[in-house]
Amino acid sequence: QNQRRGGPRADMVPEIAAAVGFVSSLLRTRGCVSEQQLRVFSGALREALAEHYKHHWFPEKPFKGSGYRCIRINHKMDPIISKAASQIGLSLPQLYQLLPSELTLWVDPYEVSYRIGEDGSICVLYEATAMKPVSSYGMLTCKNQMMLGRTSPSKNYIMTVSS
Repeated sequence: QNQRRGGPRADMVPEIAAAVGFVSSLLRTRGCVSEQQLRVFSGALREALAEHYKHHWFPEKPFKGSGYRCIRINHKMDPIISKAASQIGLSLPQLYQLLPSELTLWVDPYEVSYRIGEDGSICVLYEATAMKPVSSYGMLTCKNQMMLGRTSPSKNYIMTVSS
């Protein structure tokens, strides 16, 4: 009820949008999926994530439940992604061809980041801090971050999965 602007956000809209946009862009780069299919996939994934995270979203403790919200492909397809993909008729073998075989996507309040490969570097897709207003859905890519010369703390702390 108290979702007024300015205070801590209870919604997950920008975080989920960043995660969905990222997975959709991975599917788009291979060119086998039509824009129409991508729209359906994005909608299905957005709904699935909102439902999955509903009781596991703690803006006051952003890393609580991080392991539960983490989307993983490690030679096993994340069930949330495969379910959304089935809505547009993509089979598991097709998904494995389209998506990286090792992908970890962390969707936490105020920050969405990903890593491709088990030893890859972690890139931030979306970041909101209390200091700056969350007005833009800024999609920071690794490239942009390097060009901006952004320094961010090491992300090793994310690896601990709280139970």
